[in-house]
Amino acid sequence: MHERSSVAELAESLKAELDRYSPGGKLPSSRALVERYRVSPVTVTRALARLAAEGLVVTRPGAGAFKAGTRPPAMAGDTSWQELALSADAAAELVPRAVDASGVLVTLAAPPSGVIEFNGGYLHPSLQPERALSAALARAGRRPGAWGRPPTDGLTDLREWFAREIGGGVTGAEVLITAGGQSALTTALRALAAPGTPVLVESPTYPGMLAVARAAGLRPVPVPTDADGLRPDLLEAAFRATGARVLVCQPLFQNPTGALLPPDRRREAVRIARAAGAFVVEDDFARRLVHEDAAPLPPTLAADDPDGVVVHVCSLTKITSASLRVGALAARGPVLERLRAIQVVDSFFVPRPLQEAALELVGSPAWPRHLRTVSQELKARRDTLAAAVALRLPELSLPHVPSGGHHLWLRLPDTLPEAALLAAALRAGVTAAPGRPYFCAEPPAGHIRLSFAGVAGPTEIAEGVRRLRTAMDELLP
Repeated sequence: MHERSSVAELAESLKAELDRYSPGGKLPSSRALVERYRVSPVTVTRALARLAAEGLVVTRPGAGAFKAGTRPPAMAGDTSWQELALSADAAAELVPRAVDASGVLVTLAAPPSGVIEFNGGYLHPSLQPERALSAALARAGRRPGAWGRPPTDGLTDLREWFAREIGGGVTGAEVLITAGGQSALTTALRALAAPGTPVLVESPTYPGMLAVARAAGLRPVPVPTDADGLRPDLLEAAFRATGARVLVCQPLFQNPTGALLPPDRRREAVRIARAAGAFVVEDDFARRLVHEDAAPLPPTLAADDPDGVVVHVCSLTKITSASLRVGALAARGPVLERLRAIQVVDSFFVPRPLQEAALELVGSPAWPRHLRTVSQELKARRDTLAAAVALRLPELSLPHVPSGGHHLWLRLPDTLPEAALLAAALRAGVTAAPGRPYFCAEPPAGHIRLSFAGVAGPTEIAEGVRRLRTAMDELLP
């Protein structure tokens, strides 16, 4: 049983027993709970911490855990004034800043216990380099000045490492360390586009980027994709029709389609943007999620861009852990100063211990081993899921099997409503990411995205597909 589910189950069991105790009554000792429920001391500590966070128990170091006293009812207030305050300036806004974060939250929220998680956006704990991360953090903590204030642009050695990874003529001086890829995208869009202006995006595309754009008051404009990714002919027409000065794209294993932009389109996209006097934000999120059977990867767009058209975004988070929020922004020319200024104002700097730990990790012998292991595992899981979908869910269309990334993008038949399928799937004990949030305009059809990286392995993949079959049988005639 996973630690997370053990903690949740123990917390629920203890909660059910609280009625036996008077306010202030002492709960059994941690040792007694370990023996009674046959769990680890860590599980007991975490379960009690969860109950303490809910205000149900009080823990006293050296004394134990006690049932909390009865709390007075919360004072009823009147928050209706906020509706007017939050909408008072809406009429003056060219693009409303109200943001629907559901497309982001669906990949961040932990599912209920026993539910198979096909909607995850990160590696399953069994794929994460937890021992290497712990060792790197321990070594980082022993470095002189590890808890001191880092340079605002990031540690020099880490900037140079990212520059080498990006390739081409990019130097460490052209790199800023960010708190993950999402933070880098936020900084880039705020720096490159004024509120109320359009920003061109692939359709479909990553919901987190659409949320960032809308939060900045920008107007996402879709540029359709096909099996090879972004269509240059429609990109040129979009620049001409909108006057946009920014394109955001994922040339490598695009999210959600998995498309790999071919060399001619890569060159054409940068040329078209340059002719329009526009920037290209390259979200290179999946380069380290390459599958074992992939062909040699193309270089980054930034590596072939001497004119500073491309602003490059990458991160260590996807390949390691959701909590190692260390990424990079790379740019050439005057725009780098604007990016730097916005990042400093927003967050000052990325905590030095995280940067030091990242350096320790990527410089250790465990790093290449981890990359190889993940590459092999993702390929095996992709094949398992694709085969299971073809066998048990033939009604769903899988137009492309990617050679990188962590998910499959499936089109639903017209007779199968997306929202109804997701609700039925949850009842059957499996989650999937809805397709609707990936489109900034009306979607051409219903879709779901299934992640094969966030589950425990082949057995759980097979069971998850079986549960999806159950959900579909409930809905299809």
